[in-house]
Amino acid sequence: MSDKVFNVLRKGFVNSAYVDVILGAALSFAFGLWMYSTMDNVDGKQARRTGTSSGLGELFDHGIDSLNCTLASLCETAAMGLGTSKAGIFTALIPCLPMFFSTWETYHTHTLYLGVFNGPTEGLILACTLMILSGYYGPEIWQQRITDLVEHHYFFGYHEFFGTYSVRDLWVPLLVTTLFGAHVPFCVINVVKARRRDNLPVMPVFLEWTPMAVFTFSIGAWLYSPYSTLMPDNHLVLFCLTMSFVFGKMTTKIILAHLTRQPFPYWTVMLTPLVGGAILGNLPRIGLPQVSPFIELWYLRAYFVFALIVYFRWAFLVINSICDYLGINCLTIPHNKIVANQEKAKATNGNVKTTNGHGKRVD
Repeated sequence: MSDKVFNVLRKGFVNSAYVDVILGAALSFAFGLWMYSTMDNVDGKQARRTGTSSGLGELFDHGIDSLNCTLASLCETAAMGLGTSKAGIFTALIPCLPMFFSTWETYHTHTLYLGVFNGPTEGLILACTLMILSGYYGPEIWQQRITDLVEHHYFFGYHEFFGTYSVRDLWVPLLVTTLFGAHVPFCVINVVKARRRDNLPVMPVFLEWTPMAVFTFSIGAWLYSPYSTLMPDNHLVLFCLTMSFVFGKMTTKIILAHLTRQPFPYWTVMLTPLVGGAILGNLPRIGLPQVSPFIELWYLRAYFVFALIVYFRWAFLVINSICDYLGINCLTIPHNKIVANQEKAKATNGNVKTTNGHGKRVD
C-alpha cells in the first residue's frame, strides 16, 4: 500500500467532525456481520448437541439468511460510501441473486453446496475487511486510483492495465463476474445433474426462475427509471427494508416446499406491488403523467407495511403448524427434552472410565 496516499486520506479523515461516527459505524457493521456469520455456523451444532435438530431449524436458518441479504449489503453500501448511486443500488440488492440460486439448487439437489470460496464464509470475511478499511481510512479510499493505493512492483509489470481505475470503478464488474462466472453456472450444473440422475426433464426447471426475474427486473425498472424520485430523495434504506421481506418470503417458500416435498412456488403476492411500483415509476413511458414524489414515497411506505404484515403473519402460521406437527417448541427446549438430555449425560458420564497416563483406571 502507498503510505503517502493513506496518510493523506487519514489526515483529511481525522480532521473531519464525523470521524468517530464513521469509524464507529463501520466497525459496528463489521462486528455485527462477523457475529451473524459465527452464529449462523454454530446454530446447527447447538441443535444437534441438545437433540432439537429439525426442519424448522433449516427454515429459520435460511429464512434469516434471506432477510439479511439486503440488510447486510446495505451496511456494505454505506461503509463504501456508495450512497444511492447506481453502484450503491446494485451493491445493496445483488446478494439476493446468489441466495435465490443456492435455494433453487437446494430444492432440486437436497444439498447445499458451498464452493472453496463462498459467500457465507469468505464473502463475509471480505465484507468485514472492507468495512474495517472504510472505517479506518474513510470511504474515500475506494475512489482513489488502484495504482496510487498499491505500489507498482506488486503488479508485476501490469500496473498500466488498471490505468486510472479505482476500486469503485471495478466494483460492479467484479460482482457481476463473480456471480455469473463462479456461482450461477455451478448451481445450474448441479441441478441438471440431479434431474438427469432422477430421470426428470431438465428444461422445465428454468421456468422456476420466473419469480426472481420479476423481482430483479421490477427493481431495475423502478429504481433506475429517470422518472422515479426514490433514489434522488434518498429512500434506499426504506426500499431495501421492504425488499428484505419480499425476498425473504419468496425464498422461504422455496425452502418450505423443499422440506415438505411440495411443488415449486412460482409466485408470491408480495411481488404484485413491486410490479406496480415499476409501472408507477415509468408512467410517462406509456403516455401518462408522472406521479409526484409524495405519492411515490407513500406508495413505498404502504408497500413496506403490507410486506411487513404479510411476512410475519405467514411466518407465524408456518412456524406454529410445524411446531404442532412435530410436537416441538419454537425458541425454547421442551422440559421433557431437557430431562432426557440430563439423563443421557448422566448415563454417559457413569459409563466413562478415566485412565491415568499409564493406561490404568483411576477410580
